[in-house]
This record gives sequence, C-alpha cells and structure tokens, in this order.
Amino acid sequence: MQTDNPIISDLAKMLNSAAGTIAGVGREGRDAARERAREFFGGLDFVSREEFEAVKAMAAAAREQADKLEARLAALEAGSPGRGPATD
Repeated sequence: MQTDNPIISDLAKMLNSAAGTIAGVGREGRDAARERAREFFGGLDFVSREEFEAVKAMAAAAREQADKLEARLAALEAGSPGRGPATD
C-alpha cells in the first residue's frame, strides 16, 4: 500500500536537482582552479631536475679546477725568489 504523495515527490526531485547542481559547481570550481594554476606556473621559468644536476656538476668541476689553479699559483709564487704575492 504505497501512496504517491506529490509534495514528497516534488521535494525529492528538488533535492536531487540541488545535489546535481552542487556537484557541477564543485567540478567547475576545481577545473577553474587547475586552469589558474597552469597559467601561474606556466609563466615561471622552472628547470628540470636533469638540467639542475648538470649545472651542479659543472659548478663542482669549476670549483675543483679553481682550487687546483689557486694551489698551483701559490706554489709558483712560493718558488720564485725575491717575489712575494702581488698586491694591487
């Protein structure tokens, strides 16, 4: 014995419609936020991890070479009689 109450039926339809609308608004908000994030981060100049590691290795090699040249210069200056370190 089920009776069809139009008020309850209309209320159920209205709630179902509201739930769909809220879900749609949530999807639109999420998509808009993703698009804004892409625009923001797309304008920044990020480097890849591989590029960073390559430049880091180059800097380490340059530092090592500079240290060797500094030691060689110090040895040459120490070996020259009558010449001290140059002053500017």
